[in-house]
Amino acid sequence: MHLDPELAAALPALPDLHIQDLAGARARMRQMAAGVAQPDEVVMTDRAVPGVDGGSVQVRVCKPPDAAGPLPALLLLHGGGFVMGGLDAVTAQAADLCTRVPAVVVAVDYRLAPEHPYPAALQDCESALRWIAAGSGALGVDAERIGVYGMSAGGGLAAALTLLVRDRGGPPLCFQLLDAPEVDDRLDTTSMRTFDDTPLWNQADAVLSWRYYLEGCDGAVPPYAAPARASDFSGLPPAYVSVYENDPLRDEGLAYASGLLEDGVSVELHLFPGTFHRSAVVASAAVSRRQAAETLDALRRGLNR
Repeated sequence: MHLDPELAAALPALPDLHIQDLAGARARMRQMAAGVAQPDEVVMTDRAVPGVDGGSVQVRVCKPPDAAGPLPALLLLHGGGFVMGGLDAVTAQAADLCTRVPAVVVAVDYRLAPEHPYPAALQDCESALRWIAAGSGALGVDAERIGVYGMSAGGGLAAALTLLVRDRGGPPLCFQLLDAPEVDDRLDTTSMRTFDDTPLWNQADAVLSWRYYLEGCDGAVPPYAAPARASDFSGLPPAYVSVYENDPLRDEGLAYASGLLEDGVSVELHLFPGTFHRSAVVASAAVSRRQAAETLDALRRGLNR
């Protein structure tokens, strides 16, 4: 690996989130979330919204305290390989983005595999989007400016959601930000074959992640489960795609961005050198600060087109 020196120095302090020990990884991810200072300057509300499959979905809505006029909305989908993570893992980020974009940020507590394999998580994300669009007036949201931001597995869900709502005629999304998206279950890229011992995510994690998530598929894997399998990306919203140099998911993110471009979708693509999957958790590193600033800028531009 070609690691950024600041990130390399932080490696010994990083938790083991590899999902071969799924219960342990989930517990350590909860510990990480508990150690992050929770904001108190935003208007934060937890809601149970109607699910498209008849159940309900927990969401956390963050609004700026001085919101005036309709704001854009951002659907925030956490990472965790489809098998771990939750609202607490992204609360601080949601609160930060809601004031700095500014936007109404809705984080989704989607169901996790293997207990709830595909399509449960995607149904939950669709439910949250439809709830935002249907209640845009009450939320103070401009229904024409709803975007989606997903990290890792959340990036895969964000990509799948754009395909789903395109094919079903809405609700429309104006922008997608895919951060190290997990989109290809075939696991046959150079980066996937190469990075079998990388921090926080490696080839073995990806194998297990897809095995757990795709238990709900009967036969062929549909593009709504693994968006890289889609044959047509036309009509999807403009995208910002970020990938990490030393990440098994790197090449599928690059290929997905290329597929979007080939089908006429506007794409901004950034590979952050010296990084690894989720290396942004080392927030003090210069490359992490640069990524955070560029992500914020991309969201502002994407949601205010």
